[in-house]
Amino acid sequence: MKNLKLIACLLLLLGISNAYSQKTNFEVASPNGELKIAITLGDKIYYSILAGNEELAAKNHLGLVLKNEILGLNPKVTGSKTGKVNEVIKPAIPLKFSTVANIYNYLLLNFKGGYSVEFRAFDEGVAYRFITAKKGEIEILNEDFSVNFPTDYLLHLQQAESFKTSYEEEYSHLNASDWKSSDKMSTLPVLADSKKQYKILISESDLSDYPGMFLKGTGSGVVSTFPKAPLDFGPDGDRSLKILKEADYIAKTTGTRSFPWRYFVITKNDKQLIENTMTLKLAPKSQVQDPSWIKPGQASWEWWNGATPYGPDVNFVSGYNLNTYKYFIDFASKFGIEYIIMDEGWAKSTEDPYSPNPNVDVQELIRYGKEKNVGIVLWLTWLTVEKNMELFKTFKEWGVAGVKIDFMDRSDQVMVNYYEKVAKEAAKYQILVDFHGAFKPSGLEYKYPNLISYEGVRGMEQMGGCKPDNSVYLPFMRNAVGPMDYTPGAMISMQPEVYRSERPNSASIGTRAYQLALFVVFESGLQMLADNPTNYYREKECTEFITSVPTTWDETVALEAQAGQYAIVAKRKGSKWFIGGITNNAEKERTFKLNLSFLKAGKSYKVTSFEDGINAGYQAMDYRKKDFTIKSNESIEVKMVKNGGWAAVLEEI
Repeated sequence: MKNLKLIACLLLLLGISNAYSQKTNFEVASPNGELKIAITLGDKIYYSILAGNEELAAKNHLGLVLKNEILGLNPKVTGSKTGKVNEVIKPAIPLKFSTVANIYNYLLLNFKGGYSVEFRAFDEGVAYRFITAKKGEIEILNEDFSVNFPTDYLLHLQQAESFKTSYEEEYSHLNASDWKSSDKMSTLPVLADSKKQYKILISESDLSDYPGMFLKGTGSGVVSTFPKAPLDFGPDGDRSLKILKEADYIAKTTGTRSFPWRYFVITKNDKQLIENTMTLKLAPKSQVQDPSWIKPGQASWEWWNGATPYGPDVNFVSGYNLNTYKYFIDFASKFGIEYIIMDEGWAKSTEDPYSPNPNVDVQELIRYGKEKNVGIVLWLTWLTVEKNMELFKTFKEWGVAGVKIDFMDRSDQVMVNYYEKVAKEAAKYQILVDFHGAFKPSGLEYKYPNLISYEGVRGMEQMGGCKPDNSVYLPFMRNAVGPMDYTPGAMISMQPEVYRSERPNSASIGTRAYQLALFVVFESGLQMLADNPTNYYREKECTEFITSVPTTWDETVALEAQAGQYAIVAKRKGSKWFIGGITNNAEKERTFKLNLSFLKAGKSYKVTSFEDGINAGYQAMDYRKKDFTIKSNESIEVKMVKNGGWAAVLEEI
């Protein structure tokens, strides 16, 4: 009898196994039922993404090419699991929201050969990742990420000449049919417009011990491409290394692990791109048990303005010296700015992080900064940090608050691991990190929340190369995946047809109101004030507004948004709301009537606003400050000239 029962159980299990191996179609839908991933197993793992009745991406396929096998080739399912998750995430550094509802349905498919693919469907998008259970180390030769668009989508890209890039290229805009495999590849994120009602933002999260993904065009969709793992390096100046030899693999890694999430934010309304938190939802848990020491904030920065304060209160020769930096600290202290950044020039040599420039006296500045409640952030090349990883311990002993690390310009496996090594070591000694010359945020900033910002953007340091026509895409693309060190805050503003600028008289394209609005619209855990303290003192009411804007938020509401055209965003900190609006080089003035339903019902608010002046279309520094009261059931009319802006703070009465 026992043998019969055993045989029956074995037959049942065999039947289940056969049923799984014969099943070729699976699907998982978002909690609201709007989005769906339909998976079909054939010679590869195929999947389609659907929104309502519209197919957004069809017969896409995925795979992982190992040294001796291809995961996803002729797949055989051994089991599956579905489920629902409904949880609340409270990020240590709340860049958009202090609490985030993480609600999704998932499908886990286990395959013969020791690997799985997990799919997740959220109301705002979908994602998938590989999971492997292999012994020892494995070599990944390539990853197959292939997306096919059913029609000729319009693609918004940041195209790079090679895998060595500072991620600061201007966005390009072309139809999928015009992006051929021989053309330049694109960094992530990529924004795809179906030209109907949906847009798709493609990026990745939980990037660890693996290279960052780039995309290539196929004429009808996109495919992945990755930098090879470097093996040997040679000298290349004080801030870089030449790659002399590459492996034939993109990653050598542990055989039992999960791989980066490939995600698609899917929206009918461009507002949702601004509000999305997909990188966070797919990021690893924080490894910093007590993040209370991590203090985001603003920083006064000397590089963009040439470190040249002047005027009747400047009775010293300005430049990279002790008196100038004390002046910057005094300015920061007066306006409640948390940090100053000491960029290239604070050290005697870019290759020696322990020997300050004798004209600077870093120890005295750290002491003076503490007296004034202003922290010091020191600039370093990545190569100097790599050669001196023990510097975090030394900087902690000195009293340094943070580091700005520059010129990585790569995202191969070695460099990705460098980012994590730095963030981990800095966290150990309670040091903040701001990466420049950096790839986009990919989840590490949540694993180590002391990593409070990344550059990797065509920001204001590009001077005349930083135009609102490009920057207005940032809330929908680069900033939509994580914090962004754009370095705003110019007090000399010009329209593009009359633009002239050279340090120390640095200027920006766009109106004064546009510059003020950037502090609300753009998100960064370390937000720069890039201009000269002299100019900020001269423009006191603008400076008072800028320095009142928080760098972390409890709530974010996009009010008006069209990618590449305009963005108006409201953000709340406590009971106080800030609104920022920016627009492109539009031919005509844009007018909006803002619905204030996000305010508390029945309450009145004191509003202080900054708007484009009547002549701002030509003289970009023309602005008007207004003070008025308004009720939550009323609306506000906003006007913005070309390359213009609008900014306000609303305080409950």
